[in-house]
Amino acid sequence: MASYHQKPSISLGDIVDFHHEFESIHPFQDGNGRVGRIIMFKECLKNNILPFIIDHEHKLFYYRGLQEYRSEKGYLMDTCLSAQDRYDKPYSNHV
Repeated sequence: MASYHQKPSISLGDIVDFHHEFESIHPFQDGNGRVGRIIMFKECLKNNILPFIIDHEHKLFYYRGLQEYRSEKGYLMDTCLSAQDRYDKPYSNHV
């Protein structure tokens, strides 16, 4: 956590990296995914990054992304970006 908090600015990539590390340590007996996704949402808001929700449509891609993250970060990052696009769509027509 120290290296994350020492960054001068936080990008979506930093948040996704942190999320993977959080999920890797599995700190709780239950609810790790939910807590981790809430932390991602909060960190996006805190850093003025469009937040997103991993919905049912993205869930399997999200799990694959977590599983493959050490060898291929793109799966999880692309899933988060796709969820971000979907989260933004209902509001983009009203701006």
